[in-house]
Amino acid sequence: MISPSRLRTAQPRRQFQDRLATAIIVVGAVAVLAAILAIGIFLLWHSLPVLAMPLPSITQKLTVLAWGTLKAALFTLLFAIPVALCAAVYTALYLPPRMRHRIKPALEMMEAVPGVVVGFIAGVILAPWVEQHLASALALLVWPPASALLAGLVWQALAPRRLPFNQAWLWLIPWLLAMGWLALWAAPLFEHYLLGVDLRYVLETRLGVDYATRNAMIVGIAMGFAVVPGIYALADDALSDVPASLMEGAQALGADRWQTLWRVALPAAGPGIFSAVLIGAGRAVGETMIVLMASSNAALISASPFEGMRTIAAAVAIELPEAAPMSTTYHLLIFAALVLFLFTFLVNTLAEVVRLRLRSRLLRLGGGV
Repeated sequence: MISPSRLRTAQPRRQFQDRLATAIIVVGAVAVLAAILAIGIFLLWHSLPVLAMPLPSITQKLTVLAWGTLKAALFTLLFAIPVALCAAVYTALYLPPRMRHRIKPALEMMEAVPGVVVGFIAGVILAPWVEQHLASALALLVWPPASALLAGLVWQALAPRRLPFNQAWLWLIPWLLAMGWLALWAAPLFEHYLLGVDLRYVLETRLGVDYATRNAMIVGIAMGFAVVPGIYALADDALSDVPASLMEGAQALGADRWQTLWRVALPAAGPGIFSAVLIGAGRAVGETMIVLMASSNAALISASPFEGMRTIAAAVAIELPEAAPMSTTYHLLIFAALVLFLFTFLVNTLAEVVRLRLRSRLLRLGGGV
């Protein structure tokens, strides 16, 4: 037992440690906010000469970069959102808690993979393979997800002998691997017997589509791989925070698993899922290294997934070191960086506001967050 005199001696020391820790935390928070504010002021100050330029001149120079940025983000989200949300729904609502606590950290660790590594693999390995096996790559993007629906129908037909739904991954993963192998095997046969020539040759000669080795599709897959963990983690947390009483009440009223998911779980977690998508979009818009290494960085306005693009982040990284200080190009690049800074700041702020509203909403419904 600790004597009262020792407690009185330790109390001032503990108060000093608590105040020191609080001061360090406050100083760190203020320093971060001050750094963000300083970056914004610096970008705005060096962008002032651009504001004095004619509006058509600014629009002409930035339209291509804005289009490329939105194009890269769109293809990224088209790849990342279905994968991340389906994984979040399954792990949060159907996977046993013991398995979820093991799988979720492993998926979240994927976010620690450096963008330069992802871009290198996409540019050096993925892009040349897709160029040589375009039909097989497209089949891999389409057939395995479609075959998952077929697997669900088969699983439903075998209801008396099927595995529990929370163990569906035991047979679904081998099924998807088999369907992926089937797509790789069948795509060249269809290409040979239906077209007679390589699919890329048909796109270029008959349809007039220019195919670039490093294109928007490669960027979407590579950046999607980098964005999936962030969207998954936030969406999984939002779905896990939905009060179990809501879903149990829906099932007690006669709703099946599918109806409970679409009419109860997803609407309740909707703001959190929306916040996850916004943060993923902000990551996709601001990504630099993957775009630099996985795309052709061609300044084009084209919606084709087989052509390249140049994003704002890539243009700043490539052209700013070579631009003469205080030149027109320099100020335009700084202004482009300011636009990117404001966009990502507003998107992340909106995502945080939505997340806080979801938290208060779930607390009112009786769920713990």
